[in-house]
Amino acid sequence: MAELNGQPVDPDAALTLALTNYGHFTSMRVDDRRVRGLGLHLERLTRDCATVFGADLDPELVQHYARQAAGERGGAFVVRVTIFDPAIDMGHPAKANTPNILVTVRPAASLPLPPLRVKTIRYERDVPAVKHTGLFGSLHARRAAQLDGYDDALFTGPDDRISEGGTWNVGFIGDQGVVWPKADVLPGVTLALLQQHTEPTPAPTPITRTDAQHMHAAFATNTSVGVRALSAIDETPMATDHPLLTRLRDTYQSIPGEPL
Repeated sequence: MAELNGQPVDPDAALTLALTNYGHFTSMRVDDRRVRGLGLHLERLTRDCATVFGADLDPELVQHYARQAAGERGGAFVVRVTIFDPAIDMGHPAKANTPNILVTVRPAASLPLPPLRVKTIRYERDVPAVKHTGLFGSLHARRAAQLDGYDDALFTGPDDRISEGGTWNVGFIGDQGVVWPKADVLPGVTLALLQQHTEPTPAPTPITRTDAQHMHAAFATNTSVGVRALSAIDETPMATDHPLLTRLRDTYQSIPGEPL
């Protein structure tokens, strides 16, 4: 289902989003009417709205629309909040400064999900600090990886350093514990929650593709999957039963959600 500003979606408004693809969003997994990191999701939307549209966004209104769209659903599902301006003109995007709130709801997968086999692909997202709707490059890389027999893409920069995955952050387990790659990446909500609820880790470190393949284990994080092991990076197998992986997964699952 989909609602725009709390009402059924106007097809013309949805068409504008489809044709311009200029906007930003966040996706929130809802479990029994609660969201882990809800405040962080709302902060992201507010911050990105200022970047993308130069406008203020009312987080309480966003939460109201999200709660309304969720209705009386129970169990697990995903609410996506997309912010865009239906009046945008491709020739004059600087005039797009009236954010509208599109809320969509979809089913959520049961956790935990099976490990991912990933292929390193050279790609850097545009404006990586913003969770924007420009997903072509990420999906094209994911498609290329899947055509080669992998599940997803793991991005590397021109310096061969690891950054992030198609729609997720990546972390590694080395000799000293959890290691986060130093790169321009989306500041993920799940990543932030793990950092808040686990022991302090070393500062992010530049990690090359070769470095990654010599780690003990690797994992993906996002709101839909929590902590998901990587079983291979290119042709290099990775451990999926490392005890620290289990601890991270359990820690995330134990984080209390905030009422939607």
